[in-house]
Amino acid sequence: MKEFPERIYTAEEVKTAKKLVDEGYKHNLTVEGSPEFKEKVNRALELIKTGGYSDFLNAHIRTIIEIDGITQLRETEVAIWANKFAVENPVDAASLFIQKAYHMKEYLEGELYYGGTAEKRSVTKRIEFLESLRDKTEDKNVKEECERLLQMWKDSSLAF
Repeated sequence: MKEFPERIYTAEEVKTAKKLVDEGYKHNLTVEGSPEFKEKVNRALELIKTGGYSDFLNAHIRTIIEIDGITQLRETEVAIWANKFAVENPVDAASLFIQKAYHMKEYLEGELYYGGTAEKRSVTKRIEFLESLRDKTEDKNVKEECERLLQMWKDSSLAF
C-alpha cells in the first residue's frame, strides 16, 4: 500500500489520500497535548469505539492536537486542533470529532465541506453518532448525555 501523504494540500495529495482511504487505510491516531487533554480525548475515543465509529475516525483523522485557540479541522494536516473546552464533555467531544472526520471525508471527496448545507450534513452525521452511542452504550450517564445533546440538536435550527 502506498504511503499516506504527510500533508493533504495539492490535488495529487488529495487523490492519493482518498484512494488509500477508499482501499481501507486507517491512521494510527495520535493525541498531542497535556496529560489532562490526552486523558479527556482518550475517553472520547473510547466512546467513539463504543458507538461503532472508530474505523471511520481513524480513516479520516491522523491526530488530535491540543491548542490554545479555536477548535478546527486542519484538512491539510489531517488533524483536529482542539482546545481544552472542546474536550471537557467526552460525549460532546466524541460527536465533535465525528463531525470533523465527516468534514475531512468530504474534503477528500472534493465536496464543499463548509458552509450552510455542508454544516447541516455534518451535523446529521454528529446526530447519527449520538444515536448510535446512545443505543450501544451500557452506561446510564452516557445514555442520558446523548439524549440531552440530541434534544439540544433537535431544538437547534441546524438539525432537521
